[in-house]
Amino acid sequence: MTRPYVLAIDQGTTNTKVLAVDADGRVLAKASEPLPIAYPEPGWVQCEAQALWNTVQLACAKVLAELHPQLPAAIGISNQRESTLAWDKRTGEALGPVVVWQCRRSTALCDRVREHASTIHKITGLGVDPLFSSTKMQWLLQNIPQAARAASQGHLALGTVDAWLLWNLTGGAAFATDASNASRTQLYGLQSGSWDAAMCELFDVPMHALPEIKATNALFGHTASGSGLPAGVPIFALFADSHAAFFAHGATQGGVKATYGTGSSLLATTPQLVLSQRGLSSTVAWRLQGDAAATFALEGNVAVAGAALQWLAQVLFGNDDVARVAALAASVPDAAGVYLVPAFVGLGAPHWEPNARGLLTGLTRGTTAAHICRAGLESLAYQVKDVITALEAEQGAAYASVFADGGASGNDSLMQFQADTLDRQVLRASQPDLSALGTAYMAGLGAGLWNSVKDVAALPKDRHSFVPRMPAHVRETAYEGWKRAIAQVLERGH
Repeated sequence: MTRPYVLAIDQGTTNTKVLAVDADGRVLAKASEPLPIAYPEPGWVQCEAQALWNTVQLACAKVLAELHPQLPAAIGISNQRESTLAWDKRTGEALGPVVVWQCRRSTALCDRVREHASTIHKITGLGVDPLFSSTKMQWLLQNIPQAARAASQGHLALGTVDAWLLWNLTGGAAFATDASNASRTQLYGLQSGSWDAAMCELFDVPMHALPEIKATNALFGHTASGSGLPAGVPIFALFADSHAAFFAHGATQGGVKATYGTGSSLLATTPQLVLSQRGLSSTVAWRLQGDAAATFALEGNVAVAGAALQWLAQVLFGNDDVARVAALAASVPDAAGVYLVPAFVGLGAPHWEPNARGLLTGLTRGTTAAHICRAGLESLAYQVKDVITALEAEQGAAYASVFADGGASGNDSLMQFQADTLDRQVLRASQPDLSALGTAYMAGLGAGLWNSVKDVAALPKDRHSFVPRMPAHVRETAYEGWKRAIAQVLERGH
């Protein structure tokens, strides 16, 4: 007898993953397709919209073929959040590239609105930075003539990747996003729960070009016959990827999580909306259908995490052999006083300095490639510690442990060093695809595979624990060195 399952699409920065998850939370099948990323100018990051959609179709086809002839009970989508694109509602044709969340091309546009930073923060919970979608949309309108023309004629669509995938899956029948994604655009009012007219006017973004905002587990539409997927399958979740991973950890019970991906996102839910005074973002974690209010969170974003290890592989070895970087890093007990601050596209939370650039410091004649690789690995943990320090100060309480997920979290040396530098337990999810799993849970709630959030929280969660073992004086001395390196980067960036 077959069991119902959810097809979860996790469209990330460098690949698209698709999981089939059954009602017991088990992964029945999975597939992944790489997504080519381009860096056409310093600080610019983009990909092709059609190539992105192709990876979704290919990965879905592999999973569906493995489970044929049974069809999914529902589809859920998680996505790289702030990444933004424009398309023509009449033709479905993308107008320009997908401007990826890491991209800094809109820095000058951010500079023009910095005098309004306090108002922006009060309405959206976000600081002024090229990370967010608002200035990405503004850049597309100013630099893609077809986009500006479509806007003036009333048939422009502006959205994040979830809206683009929904549009294609439904054959253009649905143009929507969810509250978790909308809250990352800098055009969403956290208090009102809707697009904010003042923010749209400030950033010159036509509100008519934005998607409808729905609850995270709403019914968003059904697959169309021309989508490459079986027609008629309900789409019951759109979910920002970092938020989805947090949901999969069982975050409805509280706590803090760190995702170690290309960048890093740290999230902690809050009892009510909190506007940070310490360089953190206020955001919607998720909004459930039928709930009177959204669940809010504080977040810190690190622009370059695992990408630092990819950069080291390219610089040291001329390839993308991140495993070799990790092996070299593990071959030495510490970085011997070397620090790498991977501010390749500026610094995110809690510093928010878009003009910062990377720094490698503490080199001596005895420094080896292994020490540099170790410094790269440790930079992930130090950046996470910076954000958790700010989160704890904001909430006035310490976290007993930290949930960890994402590709780089599979590195035992990194997780042990993270536990050491934080001086607390790190709980790593054994399932590496937490964003897809959280999306499956959310879609399953919509489709009725689970009746409540409590049912989801009760699903088995396999974790590996790392406990601190570094002496306090070693931890404190090492972190002081990191703070000095950060101070050098910030001084040069101002």
